[in-house]
Amino acid sequence: MDFEYKMVIVTRKDLKLSSGKLAAQVAHAAVACAFSTKKNNSKWFNKWQNEGGKKAIVKVDCVEDFFSLKEKAEQLKIGTHIIEDAGHTEIPAGTKTVLGLGPAPSNIIDQVTGDLPLL
Repeated sequence: MDFEYKMVIVTRKDLKLSSGKLAAQVAHAAVACAFSTKKNNSKWFNKWQNEGGKKAIVKVDCVEDFFSLKEKAEQLKIGTHIIEDAGHTEIPAGTKTVLGLGPAPSNIIDQVTGDLPLL
């Protein structure tokens, strides 16, 4: 099946998070992005959800890479969320762990993240 819509979560290679911690951060981003898109662009949200809610997890080198991706996504009217950790376990409070994008049409979101490697 070809998916016309997807959500992309961008992770940082420079953070050495346990698998569980990384999964929690990705989940935080997915929930925040889904709620935001449902509120602000229900058409995209509904189409994404009806297709099965495709998500892709990709990686960048460091936190600085988040900001250009976020800016480009916002120019394309894609919802974005940078997740900051609360600091209760593995990393200091305020650490920016993941960037969530979408859900949005795949052909639009790929303009932002299409060249990034999968996690």
